Amino acid sequence: MLMAHPAVLRNLVEQYEMLLVLRDGAADPDAARRLEDVTYTLCVSTGTREADAALAAARAQLAAVAPPPGAPLLSGA
Repeated sequence: MLMAHPAVLRNLVEQYEMLLVLRDGAADPDAARRLEDVTYTLCVSTGTREADAALAAARAQLAAVAPPPGAPLLSGA
């Protein structure tokens, strides 16, 4: 299975969480429509069919590629 770039997944998760708050906070039809679009893209990017599964898969993929806390971003040569 192809995997989305971590930066793409991170962006999709951030957008999803932001749009979820916007949708729940105010009756904004644009936010609801954008949330549907982001949810679909997140599902396609993770090979899932539901938002909860997509978020779990995205977070697992991001955790697998993230450096451990406190680790330097670049190793010295």
